[in-house]
Amino acid sequence: MAAPHPSTHLKSQKKSRKNQTPEANFQVALNSLSKTRDLPGAIALYEGAAASRGVRLNQHHFNALLYICSNAVAEASLKESALDHGFRIHAHMESCGVAPSEATVTAVARLAAARGDGDYAFGLVRKMGERGIAPRLRTYDPALYCFCGALEADKAYEVEEHMRSAGLSLEEPELSALLRVSAETGREERVYEYLHKLRDCVRWVSEETAVSIESWFSGEKAVGVGDVNYDRSHVKDVVLRNGGGFHGLGWIGKGNWVVRRGNVDENGVCSCCGERLACVDIDDMETESFASSIAALACERESKANFSDFQDWLEKHADYEAIVDGANIGLYQQNFADGGFSVPQLDAVVKELYGRSKGKWPLVILHNKRLKGLLESSPHKQLLQEWIDKGVLYTTPSGSNDDWYWLYAAVRLRCLLLTNDEMRDHIFELLGSKFFSKWKERHQVRYTFVKGSPVLIMPLPFSPVIQESETGSWHVPVKDDSNEEIVRTWVCITRPSVCKSSNGVLASKESPEGSNNFLNDHKLLNSSKPGTTTEDSNALGSIGFSQDCVNNTNIMTRKRKERSSSPPPLASSS
Repeated sequence: MAAPHPSTHLKSQKKSRKNQTPEANFQVALNSLSKTRDLPGAIALYEGAAASRGVRLNQHHFNALLYICSNAVAEASLKESALDHGFRIHAHMESCGVAPSEATVTAVARLAAARGDGDYAFGLVRKMGERGIAPRLRTYDPALYCFCGALEADKAYEVEEHMRSAGLSLEEPELSALLRVSAETGREERVYEYLHKLRDCVRWVSEETAVSIESWFSGEKAVGVGDVNYDRSHVKDVVLRNGGGFHGLGWIGKGNWVVRRGNVDENGVCSCCGERLACVDIDDMETESFASSIAALACERESKANFSDFQDWLEKHADYEAIVDGANIGLYQQNFADGGFSVPQLDAVVKELYGRSKGKWPLVILHNKRLKGLLESSPHKQLLQEWIDKGVLYTTPSGSNDDWYWLYAAVRLRCLLLTNDEMRDHIFELLGSKFFSKWKERHQVRYTFVKGSPVLIMPLPFSPVIQESETGSWHVPVKDDSNEEIVRTWVCITRPSVCKSSNGVLASKESPEGSNNFLNDHKLLNSSKPGTTTEDSNALGSIGFSQDCVNNTNIMTRKRKERSSSPPPLASSS
């Protein structure tokens, strides 16, 4: 069959266009103008359609027109025309009985904010609930930014409260605006609150937010805020319970703040003040909640009796410092012709951990099907039996997924997890926990092998997040394009009246004794282990420097109490 002549196709397209409705032709033209944000063209198109009355405008048409108008207010030469026509179009939409959508409210709220009418913008949002329309963060932003810009702090706080009641979580732009209006109106308690909300929300702040923070601490109002009669021991305990990195008890001390910019070295020491930053972990309540959610999901998908047996066993053998994903290490780079499960690789890792922890065995999790196969055919039967005898190995039962076991053990015991598993599988997605990424950053140890020897890639000895120290100082990382934490810019904010040595910084910038030691680098991980006493927790510390810095005492670390190097006997399910 012969192909149709090209001219036939062109004629068909022209005929199709001629047969389109006026609304469809209007939509095609409007889409083109919307892409280029052509305000004069859109106004001409709209007025032509309104005059002819041959086009029945629908919600999408009105929204596109309002979108173009709301974007044009940013240009001084177009602002007046955009406002005039934008409100006229909205009035026309209402008179036609066309129901608004979230996009409608957002566009009109932007128009209202552009003429300085935050009340009108906020009123539009509040009416959305009556119409069954769910607001988004962008719907609230015009009113919020309008109130913040006008220094109407109380109205801005009201918008924030309404946003939270709608189930929305504020992000850095909103929190930065609220912090700025609080600082400019002298609301020191609100400034403190929004600093902590930023800490909880973002890892690094934008340059704009960093400047706002610096401006507050450099101002007169910040000089007088704070309490000089604080309980240092209580502050330290709260930092520890919080997982390190903040106490949240309020401003500490009085007097001027010193605001500088610098870097943090590979040991977590600030180049400006010499303070060692903390390893920030999830707190006690978050840890318990996270462990409970893992256990609940595991019991749904595993044999409940099997996993409950493991939980009971773990409570009786809670002295491990590291959990090992045995299959991940044994099968590492074994995808070649003669490859298989490498016991020597796993043995090398076990010995490395044993040496680093000064004689404490790690706990290796391995599926019992895998172990049975190795015991039947592996030349390393004797080694495997030694692990069983020494309590190094826990085998998960048939039909189980060993991922649940090693993850639960690492979370419940608050210890390190050795695996290269990125934990992106569906079982980890089921957790959906906001704690997960923070927990992984603090607890996951990755590895590689160089000439048969394991190289452990430990978590950073500090967390690159906003931190509030026990002495009331603040360290704020600034976002940049670098992935190198040691070149990242930090805002360092200290109060010399609270913590100052003779040369103006903490006296010691050296790493704590034994900083290359597996345990000493990760004291915080063991600070709240089941059965840990208050005395143990205080000995471990959360920041790594003495509370007596005001008296020029050097940074101090205290060795962890010696614990038995004898592992518990194997308690394996079969």
